[in-house]
Amino acid sequence: MRQITIVGTGLIGGSLGLALKKHGFGGRIVGCDRGAVLARARSRGAIDVGIQDATQACEKSDVIVLATPVGAILDLLERLGPVLPLETLITDVGSTKADVLARTRDLFGERASTRFLAGHPMAGKENSGIEHADADLFTGAVWLFTPQPGQNIRSGHLGEYVGWIERIGARVLEMDGDRHDRLCAWISHLPQMLSTALAATLEDEFGNDPEVEAIGGRALREMTRLARSPYSMWRDIALTNTANIQEALYRLEQRLAHLRENLRTRDLETEFDSARRFRKE
Repeated sequence: MRQITIVGTGLIGGSLGLALKKHGFGGRIVGCDRGAVLARARSRGAIDVGIQDATQACEKSDVIVLATPVGAILDLLERLGPVLPLETLITDVGSTKADVLARTRDLFGERASTRFLAGHPMAGKENSGIEHADADLFTGAVWLFTPQPGQNIRSGHLGEYVGWIERIGARVLEMDGDRHDRLCAWISHLPQMLSTALAATLEDEFGNDPEVEAIGGRALREMTRLARSPYSMWRDIALTNTANIQEALYRLEQRLAHLRENLRTRDLETEFDSARRFRKE
């Protein structure tokens, strides 16, 4: 790979650029974003050059990384797919995969397995933006790939890109796209919704009551940390993984109702024991 274009140089895209440079990538990294974001990405050393027009930014690049929200990834696939050379690899970092994979099959047909590699790094922060990018963000984190049927992610230019993902410290794991979306609904999207709901309820109940902050302690900080995430980060996830998130929320609502109804019975002990087993395992 001599040149990589990262479309979206925020937290994930900027961190990828920083990580590649830290671990010895000697090629050119082109960033594509708004002008002000590109200026900050260049000043931080995440990219070598910034180009606002996506088509121009992708010219002569061997790999295109779509590091935007899922809705923008779908739009970019429509715009860039028909104009990019057949040998150019397109990949993404989107948090949901089923819709993205379906769109690439519609666009590329039987060439989908050589033209697109669906990916999702399980790393991030509650704060977005290039200001929070970190060259070590992916160290020890799982980078999920959800291959097309019959796609070998270890061959050819796909294998070279995957090799770089491992070189920056990520642990590569392959998974079916539908299973990815269901698992992420439970282990990533549900915690976010729970944190958001808890913080919003506390805001409605207590507002800026200084005593809440004074006595809240570590438990409150940890439970509401994710609530700092902006809606713009989660809108497209909710839109493209609705059914799975609804299922997870419904199951949690049932569990919360069970807890509410058994605060004075031994069933509460059973719930605590079950929760402790999960954490122990």
